[in-house]
Amino acid sequence: MRQRTPWLAIALVGLVSLIWIVPIIGLITTSIRPAGDLVNGWWNTDNLHFTLYAWHTVWQKYKLSTAFFVSLELTSLSTILTMLLAPAAAYAFHYLKFKGRRTLLIIVINTFILPQQVVIIPLFLLWRHLGLIDNIWAVIIPYVGMSFSWSIFMIKNFFNDFPPELIEASKLDGCGPIQTFFYIVLPNSIAPIAAVGILQFLWSWNSLLLPMLYLRHHISLTVLLARISSSFEPNIGQQSVAAIITAIVPLAIFIVFQKYFAAGSKVSSGGKE
Repeated sequence: MRQRTPWLAIALVGLVSLIWIVPIIGLITTSIRPAGDLVNGWWNTDNLHFTLYAWHTVWQKYKLSTAFFVSLELTSLSTILTMLLAPAAAYAFHYLKFKGRRTLLIIVINTFILPQQVVIIPLFLLWRHLGLIDNIWAVIIPYVGMSFSWSIFMIKNFFNDFPPELIEASKLDGCGPIQTFFYIVLPNSIAPIAAVGILQFLWSWNSLLLPMLYLRHHISLTVLLARISSSFEPNIGQQSVAAIITAIVPLAIFIVFQKYFAAGSKVSSGGKE
C-alpha cells in the first residue's frame, strides 16, 4: 500500500513555494503597471491599469538585445570550456599517477575559498598589459579558472563510484589513458558533467563584477541591469523588465536540466547513461 505524504510536509512545501512565487508575481506586475499605480505597492488593486510602457522604454533606450547576446556568448563559452576541461583534469587526478599529483590537487581545490575580489586587481593589470581589456576573453578565462576548484572536486567524487572493471577492461583491450577517457569514462559521466555545466552557466550568467571591470563596450545583462538600477529617475518598472529578462534564461535552463541535479547518480554498467 502506498504511504500518504504527511500533511505537514505538504504545508511546508506549499509555504516555501509561496515565498518564492510571490516576489516573481510582484516583479511581473510591477513591469506592466504604470508608475503612478505602484505608489501604494504592486499588490494594491484599487486603481488597476496595465501598460507595456516599461518594456518598450527598456527595449528602445537600452541596448537590451546586444547585452543579451553578450551575456549568452560569455556564459556559453565559459560553460563549454568548463565542461570540456574539468572532466579531463578530474580524470587525470583520479586515475593517472604523476609526481606532485596530490599537492597540485590540494592547491586546485583550495582555490575555492579564494574570493574573486582578491584577484581582480592583479588580473586587471595583467589584462591591461596583454591588451585584453574590453575583450570577452578577459572575463571567460577567469570564469573557467575560478570554476576549476568545485567542478574538478564534483566530478572526481563521481569517479570514486565509477566501476573500476570498465577501466581494467579498456586496458586489456589496448586502450591508453586518452582512449579510456574518451570512449569509457566520458560517455558514462554525463550526469556530473551536465550538473557542472548547469552550475557554471548559472554562475557565469549572474556574474556582475568581472564584466563590469574588464569590459567597456561589451555590456552584459547584469551590468545593464545595474546601470538601470543606478539611474536617478524612478524607473522601478524598467528595473523589473531588465530583471525578468536577466532571470528568464537561467530559470529555463534549470527547469529543463534539473534532473541532472539528482544526487547519487552512479554507473552500474558499461552502457551510456
